[in-house]
Amino acid sequence: MKRIMVMVLRNLYRIPYLWIKLCWYASHVDKYTEEQRYALLKKIDHAANTGGNLNVQGYGVENIPKENGFMFYPNHQGLYDVLAIMECCPVPFSVVAKKEVFQVPFLKQVFTCMKAFMIDREDIKQSMQVIINVTKEVKNGRNYLIFAEGTRNKDKNNPHEFKGGSFKAAMRAKCPIVPVALIDSYKSFDTGSAKPLTVQVHFLEPIPYEEYKDMKSTEIAEEVRSRITDTIKKYENN
Repeated sequence: MKRIMVMVLRNLYRIPYLWIKLCWYASHVDKYTEEQRYALLKKIDHAANTGGNLNVQGYGVENIPKENGFMFYPNHQGLYDVLAIMECCPVPFSVVAKKEVFQVPFLKQVFTCMKAFMIDREDIKQSMQVIINVTKEVKNGRNYLIFAEGTRNKDKNNPHEFKGGSFKAAMRAKCPIVPVALIDSYKSFDTGSAKPLTVQVHFLEPIPYEEYKDMKSTEIAEEVRSRITDTIKKYENN
């Protein structure tokens, strides 16, 4: 975790203030608007990226729907993925994350500020309730991100199978689905290097409800994975 050490060392003078503020926001989430909480998270995220020699390049930001109430579906390469997307996404969003992530200091506070949903993959009843809750929130205008692979993929820039069940919330909310292609995000924490690194985030054209309403969840999953895979193949050597 050389890069994390570099992030910390280069932001040493900022950390006490930002950590206290992050913990305060996480403990008083309802005192602040989603925009205020997201602004703080982006500030922390940018400081970490700059300190850690990470250059996040965002493409297709114009594809993010102008009207809130949509869902991001990226490929999943590791713990850095959400932070990479946050760096170049101008609008607030929340996430559905596995319960284990909430045990990781810093990420726990970040996801609490995002009012993220924790999902227990071993508890079907709890997982279904999360889908119901996310559906309701998306219908009310919040934006969400779900990793449809279910868990981080250690196969570098090669997306694995996207689970059809991950798209149930989008189907019920009848919202736009925005595929997101992450390139080289895994290198940030998994390579043991702190050398300058460029991570690409590609927001692809949204898939409106009218386009997928007659498709099965597994068909939607494969379509989204296919679009992401094609984008990665096209740009990963840039």
